[in-house]
Amino acid sequence: MVTKGDMLYAWANDKANRERGETGGAVTALLKYVLESKMVDAVYAVKKGADIYDAQPALITDPNEVIQTAGSIHCGTLLVTKQLSKCVLNADPKMKIAVVVKGCDTMAMYEMAKRNQINLDNILMIGVNCGGTVQPVMARKMISEKFGVDPDTVVKEEIDKGQFIIVTADGQHKGISIDELEEQGYGRRSNCRRCKMKIPRQADIACGNWGVTGDKAGKATFIEVCSEKGVSMMDKAIAAGAIEVETAQQKGIEIRGKVESAMLKLADKWRKKDFTTMGTGTERLEAIMKDTSKCIRCYSCVESCPICYCEECSTKKSYLVTPGTVPPDFMFHLIRFVHVADSCINCGQCEELCPAEIQNSRIMHMIQNDIEGMFKHVPGVDMEMPVLTVALENEERERLAATGTDQIFNIFKD
Repeated sequence: MVTKGDMLYAWANDKANRERGETGGAVTALLKYVLESKMVDAVYAVKKGADIYDAQPALITDPNEVIQTAGSIHCGTLLVTKQLSKCVLNADPKMKIAVVVKGCDTMAMYEMAKRNQINLDNILMIGVNCGGTVQPVMARKMISEKFGVDPDTVVKEEIDKGQFIIVTADGQHKGISIDELEEQGYGRRSNCRRCKMKIPRQADIACGNWGVTGDKAGKATFIEVCSEKGVSMMDKAIAAGAIEVETAQQKGIEIRGKVESAMLKLADKWRKKDFTTMGTGTERLEAIMKDTSKCIRCYSCVESCPICYCEECSTKKSYLVTPGTVPPDFMFHLIRFVHVADSCINCGQCEELCPAEIQNSRIMHMIQNDIEGMFKHVPGVDMEMPVLTVALENEERERLAATGTDQIFNIFKD
């Protein structure tokens, strides 16, 4: 019997899953099993599109199609949660879904659940360790300039043991230190460098290759069981013969801890570098105003942010932000900061998709980091409400219409 907190080595019984999947194919086998057993109605995961630089979200209901999602894609920078909510759950809110999630995805799940955008009771989260992702354009540039390899010949990439590693169609393996690449302006997205959610323990299970040693190295997945839902899934999958498991070796557990610790220290280094270089006080405000002055008001940051969920966006209110002006008034960005900053999960989507290349994620994460320091609230790790908790939007709009004031709390006396 599996118990919460267990650390296991797991691998698929099915040969196709073992060969096509990462490190023994345990995740692929589990996804296939939960569909076959009707534990869930669908699987939502990422699959490779035209090449390794093309990550595509996939909603799968046929167990035989789960194999399409096997393998990791570090050059795919999707955040699956908002797409899941808008494109799938809006149509069928009661659908039970198994979702493959990295750290920022799990954080988004919790923050969206707080805002009633997702019902976690209907979600089975299979977490995967994440050392970071690389923008497709950056990946191609890096592979060409630093590795001296045609990006179109690369069939596999991975981040392992502090290196970005590529495999070409003719079987060549090449690896370069992530530190070396990033000091020269290549490497992971900036938000990934700052991320401290490397092992997503908020998921029902957390899976990866860190800590798999001995004869199981490369042939099994390290799984940490993090919830009772995770316990139930693992027990049933083992009983059904979908996967096999054994207790993780103590040496492997220690290695996994050291890998995580090293990545957290690296994240602290990047936070210090990214945040302190923007200065403090007036200097920081001027830097933010200068960067955001490039805004073309496309609303990509709003549409992609998992924290933004308002039915009527305040940035579109003429009495707050002058309509039709480009760049918009700085109030546009102040509204975003106030609404999002206490709950920013540093997913990077606002910066990733900004056509004006504004450092949105860096700015928002910097503000969130300051708020976290003051109030000790860490977004996305549990269901604790954010510091700047708000009332239900529809009720507040009715109250605003009835009273003519946006004052929620009676803190000002006549």
